[in-house]
Amino acid sequence: MAIVSIQKLNKTYPAFKLRDVSFEIEAGRITGFIGRNGAGKTTTIKSMLNLVHPDSGDIVYFGKKLSEHETEIKKHIGYSTGTVNWYPRKKLRDIIDIVKECYDTWDEAAYRKYLGLFALDENKTALELSEGMKVKCNLLIALSHNAEVLILDEPTSGLDPFSRDELLELFKELKRDGVAVFFSTHIISDIEKCADDIVYISKGEIVAAAPKAEFSARFSHEGESLEETFLRMERGEGND
Repeated sequence: MAIVSIQKLNKTYPAFKLRDVSFEIEAGRITGFIGRNGAGKTTTIKSMLNLVHPDSGDIVYFGKKLSEHETEIKKHIGYSTGTVNWYPRKKLRDIIDIVKECYDTWDEAAYRKYLGLFALDENKTALELSEGMKVKCNLLIALSHNAEVLILDEPTSGLDPFSRDELLELFKELKRDGVAVFFSTHIISDIEKCADDIVYISKGEIVAAAPKAEFSARFSHEGESLEETFLRMERGEGND
């Protein structure tokens, strides 16, 4: 059963249009959202969080419309971008003390669990954290208020290969805990390594939304990698 349902999402800008975007996200699965820069990934994600107001369409979490239950729903979803900006000289524990007062769903046991899992040091300042650790801190906050859905916009962007692999392994761990992980990327190898499902957007429209194996069976030529498939389709060469 879908934990998130996006139906016929539309948003028009002077130079870009999101057209009838529809897909679903399931609990305990990793969904990779792929498309080239400018394809509509960030507009879709911001619409899913009501940071951008779509012209039409339905966004449903846990069977409830975001437009009618936004405050309640947002207690159970976490959002992160590839970049995080905090007070640079504040220690992590001081930042957390402030943040947790904002959530009546804060779970100290979950916080301690993920603090250890992510190998984060509460005594370090934001200035001392690597880019990968900053992303983990953002995830730590989301998971510590019992987020059931993580929506991540280019979370691996700017990370070194080791940090990227570490983050993808973390997604698999969260999946085992039943968390739905939805992340956008233009790095197709990240999708190949960890995604269960693929949502592919091009020029503001969903080309496909399917399990990874089904996507490959439908669109990939024999012996072709997912990245090669994506590049061929973006060139408009079709599937013949």
